[in-house]
Amino acid sequence: MISEQKSEHTTNTAPGRFPSWLKRPIAHCGKQKDVLEKIHNSGLHTVCVEARCPNRSECYNLGTATFLILGTTCTRFCTFCSVNHGIPGPPDPDEPGKLVSAVSSLKLRHVVITSVTRDDLPDGGASVYADIITRLKKEIPGITVEVLIPDFKGDKDALLTVFEAKPDIFNHNVETVPRLYNQIRPQAIYQRSLDVLKYASEYGLVVKSGIMAGLGEQDEEVFGVMQNLLDHGCSIMTIGQYLRPSRSQTPVVAHVSPDKFSEYEKKGIDLGFRTVFAGPYVRSSYMAEQILNRTKSGCS
Repeated sequence: MISEQKSEHTTNTAPGRFPSWLKRPIAHCGKQKDVLEKIHNSGLHTVCVEARCPNRSECYNLGTATFLILGTTCTRFCTFCSVNHGIPGPPDPDEPGKLVSAVSSLKLRHVVITSVTRDDLPDGGASVYADIITRLKKEIPGITVEVLIPDFKGDKDALLTVFEAKPDIFNHNVETVPRLYNQIRPQAIYQRSLDVLKYASEYGLVVKSGIMAGLGEQDEEVFGVMQNLLDHGCSIMTIGQYLRPSRSQTPVVAHVSPDKFSEYEKKGIDLGFRTVFAGPYVRSSYMAEQILNRTKSGCS
């Protein structure tokens, strides 16, 4: 089990000023400048910046980032997300080549690729994912590739396009408990997301999913999602604290303590997950390579 430093706090705190376990220094050394320059100069985007991820300085300093493909404008309007919403432009036909070059330049061993949701495209962008995965594996021997995809409206042909490129980790987040979908993911369907995960598992992929905590969910609802994910073939789960990116997004209901995240990890492992990674700053792609390695080695 991957765990974070324990806190003396064991109960949720009301939103407002950050509790002690959410306060940490911002790193300004390491490889941050090099990563930013290579990505910027390549004309690429990262979800780290577009979604205002609180881990971006840490990840950049370690020489890694999560690539955001298919533009920076999403066709959906999830209330937790700071990515631009609206009508996107056409995909950049040179993006796959640019991404492969950047990954090679950064000497990444494990790369995570996600995207905005592109309901305007016939296949949701699945063919672009497949092209990138295929090129990475062909041009950078030994690399492992993780994708964090939208639901492609549940289109099995689009999903199969990604499956056949053989990503090492297939990730699709359910994001929250089903009761909160109308508020948090109004254009998504909980069962459809579960079906996407099941289809990936049935194809033989290693399947990962995650949720945010602090949106008003109850423990029993979290445990219910865990069981649903297991029943649909998911073997890796992430749980992190929802942090409001700006005043435009839905407010935080509670700051969840590290002890509660540890409880979620233990419950998930007891239920049967191969790996559960839960903590205040955990995100879908945070420490993704370490999670993959632990999953391969059979450690939780």
